[in-house]
Amino acid sequence: MYIVDLNCDMGESFGAYTIGNDDEILNYITSANIACGFHAGDPSIMKKTVKNALEKNVAIGAHPGLPDLLGFGRREMSISPEEAYDIVVYQIGALHAFVSSEGGKLQHVKPHGALFNMAAKNAALSEGIAEAVYKVDPELILFGLSGSELVKAGEKIGLKTANEVFSDRTYQEDGTLTSRREANALITDHEQAVNQVVRMVKEGKVATLQGKDIPIKAETVCIHGDGKTALEFAKYIPDALKKEGITVSAIENFKNQ
Repeated sequence: MYIVDLNCDMGESFGAYTIGNDDEILNYITSANIACGFHAGDPSIMKKTVKNALEKNVAIGAHPGLPDLLGFGRREMSISPEEAYDIVVYQIGALHAFVSSEGGKLQHVKPHGALFNMAAKNAALSEGIAEAVYKVDPELILFGLSGSELVKAGEKIGLKTANEVFSDRTYQEDGTLTSRREANALITDHEQAVNQVVRMVKEGKVATLQGKDIPIKAETVCIHGDGKTALEFAKYIPDALKKEGITVSAIENFKNQ
């Protein structure tokens, strides 16, 4: 039996600015990564997104990012493991308060953007992030790029981890995602994106831009909510995976068994 979680980054609107189509996309995913105010989001959006996710029985995760609102958290910053620890604890705490006040519980933590990609390669930074998650709540599941230093750090400290793969991104031979600065970083064809996911889940392989297959572990699949066809793809992928014999379920349903 094949089973996978389907997650999406959301709650990234703030103030007068609307980003993504959260209300609709929540109908098709199993886990929501909610921005915590540093790279995007604000208190009102956090509360609204939490309430909507709970109403639709979508599992909730904190999505902490670098303090870079102008760059949407996608620009690298030189931070120490201690600073990573501090900003992750701060942001988890903020979202946890909203989730708790609405009668829900937090399922996971997934770093955002540059913080996520930096942690994929940097063991010390990953250990700071993993320690932050563990000390806030050792029952939280840590999402990290499949096979990355972040997953290793989570496992080392005793957290449950989820190896994350991407439906709409291309891969390099070292298992990292192609930089968004590159023209071929994104996959925009729905069928191609689903085929990539199916191979990752069923075969444990993904084709790189260099034309080589590399091993990969797929436990949760990310779709991005801020793309032009995000809602269209969110509607498409659950049925497409089901036709391939892949069950879609929140990560806690099969990680906590």
